[in-house]
Amino acid sequence: MGKAFESVDAIELVTELRRSFDAGVTRGYEWRVAQLKNLLKICDHHEPEIVSALRDDLGKPELESSVYEVALLRNSIKLALKHLKDWMTPEKAKTSLTTFPASAEIVSEPLGVVLVISAWNYPFLLSLDPVVGAIAAGNAVVLKPSEIAPASASLLAKLMEQYLDCSAIRVVEGAVAETTALLEQKWDKIFYTGNSRIARIIMAAAAKHLTPVVLELGGKSPVVVDSGINLQVAVRRIIAGKWGCNNGQACISPDYILTTKDYAPKVIDVLKHELEAFYGKNPIESKDLSRIVNSNHFDRLAKMLDEEKVSGKIVYGGQKDRANLKIAPTILLDVPRDSLIMSEEIFGPLLPILTLDKLEECFEVVNSRSKPLAAYLFTNDKKLKERFAMNVSAGGVVVNDIAVHLALHTLPFGGVGESGMGSYHGKFSFDAFSHKKAVLYRSFLGDASMRYPPYSRGKLRLLKALVNSNLMDLLKAIFGLS
Repeated sequence: MGKAFESVDAIELVTELRRSFDAGVTRGYEWRVAQLKNLLKICDHHEPEIVSALRDDLGKPELESSVYEVALLRNSIKLALKHLKDWMTPEKAKTSLTTFPASAEIVSEPLGVVLVISAWNYPFLLSLDPVVGAIAAGNAVVLKPSEIAPASASLLAKLMEQYLDCSAIRVVEGAVAETTALLEQKWDKIFYTGNSRIARIIMAAAAKHLTPVVLELGGKSPVVVDSGINLQVAVRRIIAGKWGCNNGQACISPDYILTTKDYAPKVIDVLKHELEAFYGKNPIESKDLSRIVNSNHFDRLAKMLDEEKVSGKIVYGGQKDRANLKIAPTILLDVPRDSLIMSEEIFGPLLPILTLDKLEECFEVVNSRSKPLAAYLFTNDKKLKERFAMNVSAGGVVVNDIAVHLALHTLPFGGVGESGMGSYHGKFSFDAFSHKKAVLYRSFLGDASMRYPPYSRGKLRLLKALVNSNLMDLLKAIFGLS
């Protein structure tokens, strides 16, 4: 076992990377492109190893690993390579009479040395997708992958050392001690994916250095199901977004369903039918379901199910196999709202259904809770769609599907309130790791005496007209008209 990573190592690491950044190593277009191309090589040449590591850590099916981790990451890199020159080009800004003659632009400059702390549930995508943005923006980067997915963390460290510029991009493996040592340092930005408890620790550490943060968290993402829809399609999409995404271990996974008392039996019947079609009569043995990541998370989920006020509410599933860290897809009906399963983010294969007298009551239920990372609605009612989009505060809203907004690089992905701050994906990733610097260019022409003392009423009128960019007032002031 190697020497433990301590504060002194963190100091040396940040010093080394800051030296590279200050020397301009990361700023050039060519360097950024070279690193992004090498990240693409990792995807292209090492997908089998990535799939194997994800199977070791999470029992993740090959399809989920290849599509939801490698393919999404590959798309993110290709997008950055295609548009990087445009993203780096200064954006022209309008000027006014106040600064005439002048030109102005907004320059995207790299922040410096940034820290990315990633999560265990999508250990490759959630580690490298922010890194793509940090590199594209011209920063030096330290990645701290999650120790809860050790096979993936080890492979990331090996591949990034092999393919990327170690003078400016590094991986630090480890757990709490290593993360603590890193957080003691001064960073130019910290990007964290995880839970709100750790996010508060990170914000407190960042505050000591006034370091800006991006927090990608989670929350209890609701699914509102209206009647009069294609229920089979809706249910299949709910299943894909819940159990087909890491067996519910995803930040945008549906956390609970809201529907009417009259419609709930139909929803449950179709859920049972489609779950059996997807995962068989004994889903706990299905190879298409990821396992629970470790015994601690298994016990946390089991505690939710075993709570006395909840145990009688199971209408489907509930089977548990602690030896193999498997929990079957489980549906519960009308659990108490003060139960553990409704008080905490589930992050697993349990799905409560709460029933309402009228669907309009969903707004009170959703908005009475902390703002979720995602909110979902299934309906054909145009007015309900509009009302939901306007009145439900969430990181993102999807109507008639689950989680697919994650794949759109044209949409910012991020939370609000308890579900996070800041966003990324596509150009939003580049912007997350850039400072938008205002630059104004003037010549020595057009120097006006009115801005200098001694002041007079005439100068006051001229300057007020200039500042207000009112050409008529300016002409009146110049010609002494009332």
